[in-house]
Amino acid sequence: MIPELGQFAIALALIAACVQSVLPIVGAARRNALWMASAQATAVIQAGLLIFAFGALMHAFVVSDFTVRNVVENSHSLKPMLYKVAGTWGSHEGSLLLWVLILALFGAAVAVMATNIPLALKARTLSVQAWISVGFLSFMILTSNPFDRVFPPPLDGQDLNPLLQDFGLAIHPPLLYIGYVGFSIVFSFAVAALIEGRVDPAWARWVRPWTLAAWMALTGGIALGSWWAYYELGWGGWWFWDPVENVSFMPWLAGTALLHSAIVTEKRDTFKAWTILLAILTFSLSLLGTFIVRSGLLTSVHAFAVDPERGVYILALLAVSIIGSLALFAWRAPAMEGGGLFAPISREAGLLINNLLIATACATVLFGTLYPLFLEAITGEKISVGPPFFNASFIPITLPLIIVMGLGPHLSWKRADLPGVLARLKWVGITVLVGTLVVAWIAEGGPLLAVISMGIALWLIGATIQDWARRVKLTQSGAWARIKRQPRAAHGMSMAHLGLAVLMVGAIGASAWKTDTVSFAEPGTTVPIAGFKVTFEGVEQVQGPNYIAQVATLNVTRDGAFVTQLFPERRVYPVAQATTTESDIRQTLAGDLYVSIAEPAAENTEGLWTLRLIHEPLVNFLWLGSVMLVLGGALSLSDRRLRVGAPRRAAPINATPAE
Repeated sequence: MIPELGQFAIALALIAACVQSVLPIVGAARRNALWMASAQATAVIQAGLLIFAFGALMHAFVVSDFTVRNVVENSHSLKPMLYKVAGTWGSHEGSLLLWVLILALFGAAVAVMATNIPLALKARTLSVQAWISVGFLSFMILTSNPFDRVFPPPLDGQDLNPLLQDFGLAIHPPLLYIGYVGFSIVFSFAVAALIEGRVDPAWARWVRPWTLAAWMALTGGIALGSWWAYYELGWGGWWFWDPVENVSFMPWLAGTALLHSAIVTEKRDTFKAWTILLAILTFSLSLLGTFIVRSGLLTSVHAFAVDPERGVYILALLAVSIIGSLALFAWRAPAMEGGGLFAPISREAGLLINNLLIATACATVLFGTLYPLFLEAITGEKISVGPPFFNASFIPITLPLIIVMGLGPHLSWKRADLPGVLARLKWVGITVLVGTLVVAWIAEGGPLLAVISMGIALWLIGATIQDWARRVKLTQSGAWARIKRQPRAAHGMSMAHLGLAVLMVGAIGASAWKTDTVSFAEPGTTVPIAGFKVTFEGVEQVQGPNYIAQVATLNVTRDGAFVTQLFPERRVYPVAQATTTESDIRQTLAGDLYVSIAEPAAENTEGLWTLRLIHEPLVNFLWLGSVMLVLGGALSLSDRRLRVGAPRRAAPINATPAE
């Protein structure tokens, strides 16, 4: 009975979304306050219905209701409770329900929390948000019902993909979806502003907190996915330029550019058309990722095996959303630009260069991701575009971007004194030069690009710290009081820039100076790596809740002294008929010692195990930098100016009375 109620709630949510998509926007056109206000009620009702539906599906997973096809295909009675709950969004249908739930929650949040936004703009925004909901709710009802029944019900389920039975993957999809779908409300604000024909600093202030919240969630989701891939897949890598990784990275890049562009619109009333375009493109890239993952175009551990007809439906939604919004932009954008002028050397110019470089980097990733798909569709030829292409094209774009990031905060608005700025930064430059030479000495001269990149990361660290110290006058008395008086958004910017620099340090160290060795091992085998000696003691079998594990014991010594024991595993899931590798890692800030085991594939190796040892210098700076990025976003989001909101708009000349 509960699944039927959940399905009925989805149908009611679609009806509420249809009403919300029409009545408020018509009310805004007719200046009917009652019709406009209806958007708030329908947004909350839609969210409430989808919360109920999602709870009904989660209940089916928790109680192992094997009359529901979704539960049969993605759960098992012996599965730990955490992964039963995570199974709710572990399938195409469940993840789609989570998607529309988050979509509705963002709409409800704007309806309830955005009290300082003019009624007409709010009504148009919530109507556009409802258009998106109508598309995805109808898609779910027509092609992807999460409550489909199966008869007769089996005695047990088929289990969730063992690779997804992991704590990191349990919370990775919700965070990622909050990021993806969070940009929908920014898209809705942009389309509403285009319909209204007005973009101003107040609009940019209203949009910023929603952009920031989505960006934070997407940052956390990508970082968690990278962390999971690092310790779970047994390869010892944290980023593979997998197409499905790329389709989450592209909205992050566009969202980062949008955040910076919105600042210029808010502060200087310029970049308005560019900010609107970025809002449209960011959500469009999120929709593109949804299409690629669910269309069957890709084979990936992340992707859903889906009927291609579903992909056609999403492609139609994608086409309507992108073509419609871009057509509206082409019509309205020429009339909305204006605002303050600025010199070629200014903070505005620095942010413009920042945006252009990020957009170019995003376009590079987009080309590398889609080109093989287009080539296969046209010629039937299959090619792979992997790390060599992306590293060769992406890194040369991002290094100048990091240099500009360090310089930008030191520039003043409108016109900046570049020689004066460079003079203030001379000690930072000297320190960075010395630090780079030290890195080159430790690394014995190479690789050269890694050494240069490390120097640029040090530049961003030094320039950011000096900018923060200058703003709070750190060396003068009363610095603590000035630190507390500084806007939290300013502290958040510094924290995020430092986080990116720290992340760079980890990425460079783990990529350029990584040591990897694979050998056959039997009890007593000792393998040296990066100054450590790892001795294989043997393997024992352990029974898990829904798997059988073969656990190896490895003793690690250095210079004859005992360091630690490591216990990598190889797990066999009988129900899913799948095997996973569970690595074990000795973690320090200096670097990780990473070990995994597998049965050897070679002949004449009976009784031996394949032992993989990896030393990854500085890799934990990746996770530290990611946390700093999210904390920087949280600091900015907690700024009182964003929580209270922008002052009321100034009435335009010859304006009619406000609704």
